[in-house]
Amino acid sequence: MKISTKGRYGMTIMIELAKNHGEGPVSLKSIAQTHDLSEHYLEQLVAPLRNAGLVRSIRGAYGGYVLTDEPSKITAGDIIRVLEGPIVLVEGIENEAPAQRELWIRIRDAIKRVLDHTTIEDLANHTEEEDNGISDAYMFYI
Repeated sequence: MKISTKGRYGMTIMIELAKNHGEGPVSLKSIAQTHDLSEHYLEQLVAPLRNAGLVRSIRGAYGGYVLTDEPSKITAGDIIRVLEGPIVLVEGIENEAPAQRELWIRIRDAIKRVLDHTTIEDLANHTEEEDNGISDAYMFYI
């Protein structure tokens, strides 16, 4: 499974909204400037997040986007599934030999566990000092 820029930048949007949760809307322009990303591309990504009910837009001079739920209730898996589709490691898994099929299923399930047990609150609260710790914390899933 390869996460595209859709998934990566969509995660960036959601983490920024989580960091500012409860403080009012965040503009895509500010996210784009902070992370040196294309505002136009972020606009394309926020539409499916809005359609999925993960964010809502606030209009006006001080408008932008806010999360529709607490950051502790939105997982990385929620975001990746909206922007990338179902989590699939190998296409046509039913045609694989039993031993291989079991391996692909175990790897897929490990990826799902990490994505579904990592909230955007976890990611928003993550600091550079914790870089080693977050990797170690999720290694037991794999």
